[in-house]
Amino acid sequence: MSRFTLTRRGLLTSAVATLATPSLLRAQSTDAFPQNEPAIRDTESVNRNVSAFRQQHWQDHFDTLGVGALMADISSRALHYWGPDGTYLLFPSSVPMSEELTRRGYTKVVRKQENPTWTPTASMRERDPNLPIRIDGGDKGNPLGTRAMYLDWPAYLVHGTHDTRKIGRQSSSGCIGLYNQHVEKLYPLVQVGTQVRLL
Repeated sequence: MSRFTLTRRGLLTSAVATLATPSLLRAQSTDAFPQNEPAIRDTESVNRNVSAFRQQHWQDHFDTLGVGALMADISSRALHYWGPDGTYLLFPSSVPMSEELTRRGYTKVVRKQENPTWTPTASMRERDPNLPIRIDGGDKGNPLGTRAMYLDWPAYLVHGTHDTRKIGRQSSSGCIGLYNQHVEKLYPLVQVGTQVRLL
């Protein structure tokens, strides 16, 4: 005949096991796991992280290099720069919030501005009537950050941002946004006339 001794440790272990039993049974039930999700192998992968930032070649996107080239890859949320001297830079970026705000194709840099002033467009005001009339350059609330490069498409820019949460996300009204430290590195290299592709 075995002898049973009641100890505090034994009592606590028994109590925990009794309390955990319903949870363990629920976890083993098939209701705890989705039954109608497609298998991971059947889902299309979306390259939105650092592993998607592979080096590109300007020849795949432009006929000539000229004074330089910028290519914004909307899918991987990355901006590539090729300089006429062989410089290649790659930065994470923000991209437009929706496909309807996304413009794709070829354009060029037509103007550059340090500490740009921001004036919301009519469509931005329609989406959010509480937007200010304008925000002066140098203001920490300015969504254009410390540098902006204007494209020949009206209201489309490559610019910095003070809101670092936006980088790597669908968060803009059409522009390509960069961390301020990245746009400040890129800005002196990009010349007016630099060709741009949004892909």
